Amino acid sequence: MAKSYFKQEHDLEKRRAEAARIREKYPDRIPVIVEKAEGSDIPNIDKKKYLVPADLTVGQFVYVIRKRIKLSAEKAIFMFVENVLPPTGNPMEIYKSFIAC
Repeated sequence: MAKSYFKQEHDLEKRRAEAARIREKYPDRIPVIVEKAEGSDIPNIDKKKYLVPADLTVGQFVYVIRKRIKLSAEKAIFMFVENVLPPTGNPMEIYKSFIAC
């Protein structure tokens, strides 16, 4: 099971409150925390928090992250939601069920 440093640094109550505030202000966006897996050799990402349009697919969001970290085409990147690999064609809306976990 992958460790989430964000979860370790921010307790559940604080994460839930922040997620609720963001969802109220931006109802068409999904707040997403992006962290590199421990031991991964991909470049570090410059920011962890993203407000992603709900209609963007997981694959499109992965593309955004790849561009942001300037990851070469030879390197693989996987995005997990609560240790589950979602299909790349799914909309980011799937994250709503995991907000502030």
